[in-house]
Amino acid sequence: MGKTGSIQWIQIKNRKGKIRLVPEGEAKYKKPGPCQRYDSKGAIRRKIARKKSSILGARRT
Repeated sequence: MGKTGSIQWIQIKNRKGKIRLVPEGEAKYKKPGPCQRYDSKGAIRRKIARKKSSILGARRT
């Protein structure tokens, strides 16, 4: 855990069009759900690329 206020938050538009905040390190990738967790080889897929249009930018305070 970092110090208070050390995490940079990014605004993401979700599937329903609502805005939510994610840490900056998780902005480019999203975690797969249970049905997309394994690829065709059987290996665990840890991240899926996020659409560029869903990233709205840094949070304004």
